[in-house]
Amino acid sequence: MNGRPGLPELTALTAIVSHRSFRKAADDLGLSPSTLSHMMRTLERDMGVRLLNRTTRSVAPTEAGERLVTRLRPLLSDIDAALAEVDDFRGLVSGTLRVNTSEIGARLLLGSVVPAFLARYPKVSLDLVTEGRLVDIVAEGFDAGIRLGEAVPRDMIAVRFGGPARFIAVASPAYLADHPAPEVPDDLRAHTCIRFRLPSGKLYRWEFERHGQEIAIDVPGALTLDTMELMAEAAAGGLGIAYLSDKAAKPYFERGELVPVLDDWSPPIPGLFLYYPGRRLVPPALRAFIDVLKEAKG
Repeated sequence: MNGRPGLPELTALTAIVSHRSFRKAADDLGLSPSTLSHMMRTLERDMGVRLLNRTTRSVAPTEAGERLVTRLRPLLSDIDAALAEVDDFRGLVSGTLRVNTSEIGARLLLGSVVPAFLARYPKVSLDLVTEGRLVDIVAEGFDAGIRLGEAVPRDMIAVRFGGPARFIAVASPAYLADHPAPEVPDDLRAHTCIRFRLPSGKLYRWEFERHGQEIAIDVPGALTLDTMELMAEAAAGGLGIAYLSDKAAKPYFERGELVPVLDDWSPPIPGLFLYYPGRRLVPPALRAFIDVLKEAKG
């Protein structure tokens, strides 16, 4: 290798791999695509290895490029955090804060936390990415994640917010007018249920608990959906019994479109947590976001 690559070149490579596009990476970095392309040719020449496979329509990392970027992402994040900490001495919190969250978590944040945070820190850009799958937030370049407590990796620092949560079976009054309400979870086997498909492709088994007795049921049903919102709409339309978070069901309860069933089989669980890696520097924007989060939950 002819000398150590510079930080601009490594940052550019990471941006290209993240966006899978020279044009989008160039926009992100404030450079022209031709300048970025020249930087990558120079980087590959100096390192003596191909890092990117290019066609006229796409760009993707080689195995060497993917491995290098995987190692670079947390290091570059730490550099950004270290530089951002200097801004604290000027009373300035700025930059981009990337948070990976479920849709329910995002809706909860948008209610109070996000407006207060953006009003207090106008120089911060907040990037909320919602998806059902659980991702490695470090490997994919996120500052923090938001998930239910049971899904938070054990090596992360977690901050609880939003209070306890419940998952409950629900149905419309019209459905229950034609079908007797289930009295125990096993009764669901004789009902029409709206099933939930996880991002992994697996069907979710409905979980119930009462007096220490735990039951998980693979419910029957002709309709399978992959979001809580769609399940709530389908249940409100009388298509069957659905299994929802209390936050997703709440507006339907308030309008009288859904009612809970098996309510005494649905105890509260810890709820949502914001989590982040504890072994790295915490970016000032994330520390500020956590402060606003704690204020909101108080």
